[in-house]
This record gives sequence, C-alpha cells and structure tokens, in this order.
Amino acid sequence: MSLEPERERELWKLCAYGDIGAREELIVAYRPLVFWIAGKIHVNDTELKQDIIQEGMLALIRAVDKFEPEREFKFSTYAYHKIHGQIINMLERSEKKAPLPVPDEWLVSENYDEGEDEWLDVSQSISKLEGREAEIVTALFFEGKKPKDVASEKKLDVSHVYRLRRTAIAKIRGWLGLQAAKGV
Repeated sequence: MSLEPERERELWKLCAYGDIGAREELIVAYRPLVFWIAGKIHVNDTELKQDIIQEGMLALIRAVDKFEPEREFKFSTYAYHKIHGQIINMLERSEKKAPLPVPDEWLVSENYDEGEDEWLDVSQSISKLEGREAEIVTALFFEGKKPKDVASEKKLDVSHVYRLRRTAIAKIRGWLGLQAAKGV
C-alpha cells in the first residue's frame, strides 16, 4: 500500500492527536518496508526469518510512535534505520546466548569409575555426531575456527552454527551423563 504525500501528512497530524486509526494506517502502509529489509538479511532458518520479521514489525511500530514529522525528515529513511538496527541487535543478542566452547571441567564426570562399561569418552561421543553437527564441532573445537568463519565456509547463517554447536554439546553431555551447566 502506497500513501499519497498529502494523505501521509494528514495521517501524521491525526496520529499526533492520538488517532489510533491513523496510526494503524501508517503501520500498514509501511509494513512492506519490514519485509523488504528482512528479505535482505540472508538466513536459512525459517523460524529465525519469522523472528526477524516480528522484530522488524515491533521496530516499525516504535518508529511510527516516535516519529516527529515537524523535523521534516522522510519517515521511510527514519524507519529503515530503526528497523534494520533493531533486527541486527536481535541477531547479535541471539548469538550472545549461544554458549562458549565447553570448559574442560564439564567433560569430567564426578561419578566416573574407570571400570564402568557405560562410560563414553569425549572422542567416542563426538564420533557419534552426524552431519552438520559433526562438521561444526570438528571445525570449532579441533580446527580452532571461529563461528563466523565456519558459517561463511558452510554457507550458513552464523546463528545456525551456534545452534548446531549448542545441540551437539547437549548431545555429547547427554551421552557422557553430565548435567547441563546453568546459563547454557
């Protein structure tokens, strides 16, 4: 939906007086901007793409609520920077939730008895990983590569690399009979 400049000015005036209908019309009119920006961010994960769009919509709503038309800036430029910035911040926050490499003390069971047949050592556990998880763990822990570099090499989004690492670590810990550490 495209707004005529005259209609847009009228909507901003109405919005300044608290007109909810005008606010909603502005949000709907600029909604394609969110989808366009989200489309420029390449991710392979459908759920993450939905999160990006949702974050972009929240940013658009905030931009409509905080925009000051009397400053004579174009709303599309203002909204673009708000939407793009909030999406990038969301992606950075989600990457920071990913765990750091596994500390050595997590890999040692306090109940380890050398005579137990059920005990699997770390290398056996890692060898049980399959597909992308195995590739990611090998690249990160054995080859010492950074998640960003692995993502580039494998043509994956870096957040997907973190998720694969997190899943692999959880499997390994499960096979070793270790409890998950708090905050991970």
